[in-house]
Amino acid sequence: MTMSEADKLAEEAEELDGYFSDAPLDPKPNYPPLHETFEDSVVITNLPKVPEAKVEKLTKVVLKLVRRIGSLAENADIDFSGLHMPYDKEKGSTLGFCLVEYETPEEAKNAVEVLEGYKFDKNHELSVCLYTRALKLRRLKTEEYQEAQMPEFVEKPNAMEWLEDPNQRDQFILRHGRETVVHWFDARNDPVIDYDGAREKDAGVAWCEYYCHWSPKGSYLATLVPSKGVILWSGKNYDKAGRFVAPDVKLVLFSPHETYLLTNNERREDPAAIKIYNVATGLLLRTFPLYPDNFPQDGPPPPFLWSHDDKYLARMGNGLISIFETPTMRLLDKKSLLAPDIHEFHWSPKANVLAYWAPERGNSPAHVDLIEVPSRKKLRQKNLFNVAKCNMVWQNEGEYLAVKVTRHTKSKKTLYNNIELFRLNESGIPVEMLDIKDAVMALAFEPRGSRFAMIHAENPSSTKVDVSFYDMMKQGDPISVKGKKGNKEKRLPAKHPELHKVTVLEGRQCTGIFWSPAGSNIILASLGDTASGTLEFYNVDEGTIVMKEHYRANQVAWDPAGRTLATVVSQPLEGGHFKFAMDNGYILWSFQGKQLYQQSFEAFYQFVWRPRETLLSKTQVEEVQKNLKKYEKQFDKADKERQRALYLEETKGKRMERAKYREVLARNKAILKRRRTEYVALLDGYDSDDDANFDIRDVLVETVLSTKEELVM
Repeated sequence: MTMSEADKLAEEAEELDGYFSDAPLDPKPNYPPLHETFEDSVVITNLPKVPEAKVEKLTKVVLKLVRRIGSLAENADIDFSGLHMPYDKEKGSTLGFCLVEYETPEEAKNAVEVLEGYKFDKNHELSVCLYTRALKLRRLKTEEYQEAQMPEFVEKPNAMEWLEDPNQRDQFILRHGRETVVHWFDARNDPVIDYDGAREKDAGVAWCEYYCHWSPKGSYLATLVPSKGVILWSGKNYDKAGRFVAPDVKLVLFSPHETYLLTNNERREDPAAIKIYNVATGLLLRTFPLYPDNFPQDGPPPPFLWSHDDKYLARMGNGLISIFETPTMRLLDKKSLLAPDIHEFHWSPKANVLAYWAPERGNSPAHVDLIEVPSRKKLRQKNLFNVAKCNMVWQNEGEYLAVKVTRHTKSKKTLYNNIELFRLNESGIPVEMLDIKDAVMALAFEPRGSRFAMIHAENPSSTKVDVSFYDMMKQGDPISVKGKKGNKEKRLPAKHPELHKVTVLEGRQCTGIFWSPAGSNIILASLGDTASGTLEFYNVDEGTIVMKEHYRANQVAWDPAGRTLATVVSQPLEGGHFKFAMDNGYILWSFQGKQLYQQSFEAFYQFVWRPRETLLSKTQVEEVQKNLKKYEKQFDKADKERQRALYLEETKGKRMERAKYREVLARNKAILKRRRTEYVALLDGYDSDDDANFDIRDVLVETVLSTKEELVM
């Protein structure tokens, strides 16, 4: 008789008795954490639809692509690679999309940014979104969709109408107290108000509560209302041309061609502190935090800079420059430009060329690099040694780049300067070095010329400084040599343009230099609360100086044409009481130093000229200046006509009163003439106005006023 299964189990239990724990059996599996939000997952669409035989190959290609961005949430226990490629057995192919799960939400967001628009092959361009957004899209009811109705066309105001002013006047805007006022000015008469926000005042709202900014070409006026955002005004009547939602906005930056607008609220905790808008459509293109990833936040945030043609927007990061391409605002070529230890960069004003400098690192010297975009080709690199700091200054036409290099001696106890001058329009971009023993406090290029001015002194805190002027375009003299045959002389070409000193103004009191937009004239200004307020109007061509003064002036602003200069004493909008409020206001000067107008305010915040686009090339400007006498009669005639029209307008009231007086006089004379006959009849025919009724005699009377006797020998 065989032992039953139950007996066997009982026997085994007796043998194992004592090995079992008295604790009750309550298994608790160690499950991985449950994902409920799927923020670390993305959906990739527009993949090729392949049969079952090619699914494995397609999966490997996609895995190789997505793993470049981050680590996938792989699980060997359930044979999950982090990617799921759905397959339809009925259709016998994949469905053209896949699900990818990363380890972190940050990697998923990065995948959306990098893979969006990626060309998988000739016929497939990937589209990527977060899985959470895909769920929201799935909830939309397609049957409720209604085709959008095209709004009626409304013609926008002519943004350039102000340029059609018959008197060729310039405009400027003032912010004082609670007022924001736009004025006309022609350098001959007092400013005239163009618009002061009367329409908004009637509606009980303020059209500006913070600072205001003109767009680079003067097409728009941006007023900042922190509670609402940025409002654009344009046209003859300053109609509203756009509104951009940007709460607590502190700063705006237009692109050079006015296509895009950047707003900044300067809040560190806001992941969308910086916003990029399309001006024409009002669409929000992209947002950025105040600081880029891994960038030290113990200093000011790195600024965004636009390229000259609106194609690129760039910002410095930690050892790199991130260049974003418009209008998609995606990273150029999906990768940043590596620039180890970069400290500063600037765009060329006239080309897509980046200039940046980096300090010494280990055995590598400091260097200044010129990089072409989008090719990322290095056009020039200049190595520098014993560098403490660099400052870069572009000429407005992008022909020259000056780099002020502050160096230290080997002992690092003393500092000295030199200027590295890059010639970008010449082959190979040659670099000249200008040694300066003094400390250099300021350097500025003539806007359209080859000259530059520099403030320097033996001690940076000196009250007396020297101002030196240099020219980048001195031409060497042609060289004549005897030819091999005969006595004929062969004329060799002139040497390459070279740097030379024009003049030095010694012992000046100035802290800033400001070239006129028209060139030739420059202002040497002593600005600030502790400065003297001295203004020197210096004509570089003629060497003449006119001395003026504006006490406590803290701003100098040329109008776009270089005809008029404004010196300003202003206070910040934020920051409490301004201790020099009694000096607030502005003075307008001619470029020759003649005071044209002055106005004071108790609270004065801002003075800004309205920019105007320069339509003439450098060659055309030189041609006009060369033949200026030819146009003098035409200009004089126009000036006289303008003065005559202005005189007639000013005396219009007097002439109307004079015309009324003459009209009354003529009416009274007509009445007297009609009553003359009755008057004569009443006098029995005697007419007092008839000369025949009078006996006219001529009487000569001589009077001796004095006599004098002289003895003639």
